[in-house]
Amino acid sequence: MSTIPLDPEVSIWERFFTVYPLVLVGSQEPDGSFDLAPKHLAIPASWQNHFVFVCAPHHGTYRNIRRKPEFTVSYPRPDQIVEISLAADPRAEDATKPALKALPTFPAQMIEGVLVEGGYLFLECRLLRIVDGLGDNSLIIGDIVAARIDEEYLRASDLDDQELIHQAPLLAYLHPGRYALIDQSYGFPFPKGFKR
Repeated sequence: MSTIPLDPEVSIWERFFTVYPLVLVGSQEPDGSFDLAPKHLAIPASWQNHFVFVCAPHHGTYRNIRRKPEFTVSYPRPDQIVEISLAADPRAEDATKPALKALPTFPAQMIEGVLVEGGYLFLECRLLRIVDGLGDNSLIIGDIVAARIDEEYLRASDLDDQELIHQAPLLAYLHPGRYALIDQSYGFPFPKGFKR
């Protein structure tokens, strides 16, 4: 094996591909409307019901959640890639994102927010904390106060996990700038007696 050193004084993440989820985070704007923004540095923050994503303090999502400490998370299906792209549309001169009008949404139940129709997993979160100072970025950590899933994506004892993933494929973001559909998987070879 031959390796090449990468300079840790600059960001290494553009030099190779890595796999991430791709979600839409919703937050409430100062005028009461709702913003949706795609995020790929977004994962469960613990084995309990916490969710974390990376955001920059100069982004509207960060400012909105700092002002109103709650947010939604919609996990889109692979066939929603165009809608996700629309949510990444830059803000207009009046600070609005007109492309969001093309995204069908439905209201959250436990917080003031919206979720994106057609997704498969929906989280409603209250802000737990913000960790600033990660270079130009921050971690936004929330407590999940409500969660819903499309029943086609719910694991069941009478369906093999591979069959479920084949029938209900997942969307993955391949940073930088690519995406993939996951419809095949393999059981992980955990050693005997493994516990998390």
